[in-house]
Amino acid sequence: MTDEIRARTVIERCRMLASFSQDKGSTRRTFLSPPMRDCHREIASWLKPLGVEAKIDAAGNLRGVYRAAEANAPRLLIGSHLDTVPNAGAFDGVLGVVLGVALLEALEGKRLPFGIEVIGFSEEEGQRFGTPFIGSRALVGRLDDELLNRKDQDGVCVRHAIQDFGLDPREIPEAASKGDTIGFVEFHIEQGPILDALDRALGVVEAIAGQSRLEFIFAGSVNHAGTTPMNQRHDAIAAAAEWITAVEREAQRVEGLVATVGSFTAIPGAPNVIAGETRLTLDVRHGSDEIRNGAVKTLVRLAKEIAERRGLSVRHNALLTQPSVAMDRQLACQIEEAIRRAGCEPHVMVSGAGHDAMILAEKVPASMIFLRTPGGISHDPAESVRVEDVAKAIAAGSHLLALLASSPAIQRRTDLA
Repeated sequence: MTDEIRARTVIERCRMLASFSQDKGSTRRTFLSPPMRDCHREIASWLKPLGVEAKIDAAGNLRGVYRAAEANAPRLLIGSHLDTVPNAGAFDGVLGVVLGVALLEALEGKRLPFGIEVIGFSEEEGQRFGTPFIGSRALVGRLDDELLNRKDQDGVCVRHAIQDFGLDPREIPEAASKGDTIGFVEFHIEQGPILDALDRALGVVEAIAGQSRLEFIFAGSVNHAGTTPMNQRHDAIAAAAEWITAVEREAQRVEGLVATVGSFTAIPGAPNVIAGETRLTLDVRHGSDEIRNGAVKTLVRLAKEIAERRGLSVRHNALLTQPSVAMDRQLACQIEEAIRRAGCEPHVMVSGAGHDAMILAEKVPASMIFLRTPGGISHDPAESVRVEDVAKAIAAGSHLLALLASSPAIQRRTDLA
């Protein structure tokens, strides 16, 4: 079977998995929701003919191990996440799992000096519980009681969601990898326009940008919209609007910085009332933690200056601080060579989005391969991939397995404690 035929199968499978949804007419699949069972069943049916038995660990991750040529050999992890955002596309996350299966099929029964574990992580997006990476955190031993007790909007905690799915949260420690892992490779759509603009099929991620997420609350004075003179207002919306413009201006000033005010709530939110309070979220990302942290300090200072000048107060709360994560250089070099052997010139880049690879990188050598996203569209039904790019990814993945199989130094790296 040619790589192009395999690529078409990969795309068909991704679109099939997209039909397993909590919503009629669109794709939404959250942590251990009923459609996740359909995904597990379907993927397991692809793995079974390869001699791979798919199992579900206590964190809800689907895991299937393709055995090595010899017993007790180390293993390479390949995978991504199976959950989605609301109204999702068919490829974010899922593509990395389906490509893992395709690479096993391309081996046609050949055994390597290491086993290959294909993983479909149960949760990465953070949609149901407001906390991302539940699945990959289990592999590095970071599912603590605080996270397990976190509740969704229906009052169901993570622990009970696991039990309701028929799993035992007491077995979560067994989901952690056991020290026999030589690395983790995640195939993923870029979710951005860079590769498309460069006309490159594949990219190598050298680092995942750090992220700061904060909530800002501007507090002014509620008053009547028709009777309060403009020079006597303490308008929380006007203050927030000025600050939003300052956020955009600062982000445009610093190369590589992205800053987003993603949500905005006005209180009381009536058309004839001057808002007394606004609540906003700020998301700041950069490959350099120093630059990101500096930008956050600047934006906090600007918020205070704007509020003071307008006679308001402002406070902020940190919701998330995620340092930037460097990918494993030795593994990335092997990936670059594999992409070249597949007939592509790799583009080395920083990922602005968070991925499971950044969690696995805490304990194992990790790297990522990006596939071009036409138009840069992601987290939307219009999200797509090109057949020829998927075929190149399969070819690059096969070359990577061959390179790793001939590299004793890589095979000896079982760094996970």
